[in-house]
Amino acid sequence: MKACSFSLAVLLLVTACVTAQTPDEKKATLAYLHGLQSKDGGYRLTPKADAPSLRATSSALRVIKYFGGTPKDKDTTRRFVRSCFDKKTGGFADTPGGKPDVILTSVGLMALVELKEPLADFEKPALAYMTDNAREFEQVRMAAAGLETVGKSSARNAGWLEELAKKQNADGTFGTGDAVGRETGSVVAAILRLGGKVKDAKAVVAALDAQQRKDGAFGKGGTEGSDLETTYRVMRTYRMLKAQPARADAVRAFVARCRNADGSYGVTPGGAGSVGSTYFASIVLHWLDEK
Repeated sequence: MKACSFSLAVLLLVTACVTAQTPDEKKATLAYLHGLQSKDGGYRLTPKADAPSLRATSSALRVIKYFGGTPKDKDTTRRFVRSCFDKKTGGFADTPGGKPDVILTSVGLMALVELKEPLADFEKPALAYMTDNAREFEQVRMAAAGLETVGKSSARNAGWLEELAKKQNADGTFGTGDAVGRETGSVVAAILRLGGKVKDAKAVVAALDAQQRKDGAFGKGGTEGSDLETTYRVMRTYRMLKAQPARADAVRAFVARCRNADGSYGVTPGGAGSVGSTYFASIVLHWLDEK
């Protein structure tokens, strides 16, 4: 009996330790991010990166928000994001003068919204660019995210939803074997963002719960361990279905193990830190804390 009580006490202590970042840990993460900002306002993906990128900048802005910080120089960051816009195509590139694509165009809109920048010069051409160019699933998935961010729809919403529906399993999930978690998390979130509906939300949640791995989180098909990028995709679907993983504390513990001493997060425990994986950690923790 005493052994059981001791085990329970240890479990409760461990759970409390992974509930959230401590104030000092948040300060370290914010310091890590502030150190990645360049003179032109953009953020680098890692301390070793030569130049800032739109993708890293958009992620950094959201991490700073989720960890209770404030960007150091918003005006300069606004200029950087605006400089990544390509007026000829209506799309955004990762760097000023670079080649635009659908995913980066969605990222650009997200960055502008995060900065509370007026969208008049960007929204219409960016939405047209995504509508005309989104073909592969990842492009459609990110186009859906961009549309949701600005509260608009595309003339291709119905067509995209029709194509996604063709991939669905009889039980409402997507993918096969140990890829069901990632595929279902990815596609269901896209469907909901495009204004579609899930036939059986409880069945989807149950399927995701069944895909939670021994290490506490979610991973790619064909791999044994979990990673933050896949966990982010799955957690977005949980959040959109107003649900939480069956073992939410195990997800917290996995995120905690991905944290590095400099305040960054790697995509897997012990992995090199980056703005992208730190964003995944920040938003997963944010969703786990939502009531």
